[in-house]
Amino acid sequence: MTIRAAPQRHAQFVPAHDIWQRLGDWLRDHQGSIRTVQWIVVLFYVVLLIVPVFLPLPDHTAYLWTNFTRFAQFVFWGVWWPLVLLSTALVGRMWCGILCPEGAITEFVSGRGRGRATPRWMTWPGWPTIAFACTTLYGQMTSIYQYPRPTLLILGGSTLAAAVIGYLYGRNKRVWCRYLCPVSGVFGLLAKLAPLHFRVDPPLWQQSQLSGIKPGAVNCAPLVPFRTMRGATDCHMCGRCSDFRGAIRLARRSPNHEIVHVAGSVAKPWETMLIVFGLMGLAVGAFQWSVSPWFVAAKLWLAERLVESGVTWPLEATAPWWLLTNYPQRSDVMTLLDGVLLVAYMLTIALACGALTVSMLAFATRSLGSWQPARFHHLAQALIPLAGAGVFLGLFSLTISQLHSDGIELPFVIPLRATMLVLATFWSGMLCWQVTGLYSWQPGRRVLAVFFVGLAMIVTDAGWLLLFWIW
Repeated sequence: MTIRAAPQRHAQFVPAHDIWQRLGDWLRDHQGSIRTVQWIVVLFYVVLLIVPVFLPLPDHTAYLWTNFTRFAQFVFWGVWWPLVLLSTALVGRMWCGILCPEGAITEFVSGRGRGRATPRWMTWPGWPTIAFACTTLYGQMTSIYQYPRPTLLILGGSTLAAAVIGYLYGRNKRVWCRYLCPVSGVFGLLAKLAPLHFRVDPPLWQQSQLSGIKPGAVNCAPLVPFRTMRGATDCHMCGRCSDFRGAIRLARRSPNHEIVHVAGSVAKPWETMLIVFGLMGLAVGAFQWSVSPWFVAAKLWLAERLVESGVTWPLEATAPWWLLTNYPQRSDVMTLLDGVLLVAYMLTIALACGALTVSMLAFATRSLGSWQPARFHHLAQALIPLAGAGVFLGLFSLTISQLHSDGIELPFVIPLRATMLVLATFWSGMLCWQVTGLYSWQPGRRVLAVFFVGLAMIVTDAGWLLLFWIW
């Protein structure tokens, strides 16, 4: 959507000394510089994505500072992903609005494309969750963290899809980012925790309309309806709307505010699915399977049964690298049995953890009174800190393993993991307590609800405990 923005600031609406307002206005006034930075990031992204594919695979003597493929691998999975998740929880989706190469490409192409209306099927809210699950599974099947070709296939394929969607739909918009991006759902959840957001003040908006102000043009690329925006889930923090009608400003807020006071206003089942079955289930399985003794035991048991039955082809059959990991020169080949068990393990962990968490959330919901779906989904939102912290630590483990292979040890890893999990669990528990206060004034009911949600958190903590300290 294109909305008209005021050509001048209205000092009577916002205090001139507000540093956050000035920062938002600075972003608005320096869009040209931001676009320059975006294209520098695009160039860097393309080089890191494409060049390693044409280089020999690094051997065991290669270091990240002597081998470009190792360097690209470290930047993508050891630095980029963990920092993007962390930054989203700190400053909202500023990565999306200012630095993301896919966002810059899809918006650029959209300005020169066909400009069609977004079809209704594309606005289905379940696409980000489905896309996250599919890319997570496919990435593990092809060993995306270890090899450049699956990285190019998955990340490059996503970028190509973003460009195609941008060419077909919208005009100077980011339709891909709003509805289809595989990580937009995760970013939207983490942005709820950000202590910075662009706040809309309805009375000032109305005052601006009554005063007869004729705003100028502002393009909201991610298609956020300014007037009704109450949270940071969809906002890309680009700053283009800063001071629009004197009613939008970059402002501080409590990190608890959106989850407690905004997230429960509209039930979002697909967000619950992403939290419970995605971040607290499938993601745990994705990081676990390669070191899980359960996976090894299941593989040995099934292999023995197949051999006893005279069926050995699943133990020998392989697939191209773009279906299953297949790098014989590195002695790294997945058989059909490996691939099937990998997918089965991840789905089993997702379903088991998700089912236990859903059950505990249901008990917590019922503890507060009669069954209400909106209350159930609101309680699920309280799990976002723990869900996000777990995924961050899982990705950070890639950073640690890559540095370890180069002889670099980080002495603070164990206390950092423990501290982050404990704090995230406590934060989610505190959010749950605050959410229950909206639905019941009886302490007994609230304590019981928090108890059940605490059991759900123990399920997730147990998964990370096994990965980081037991296995």
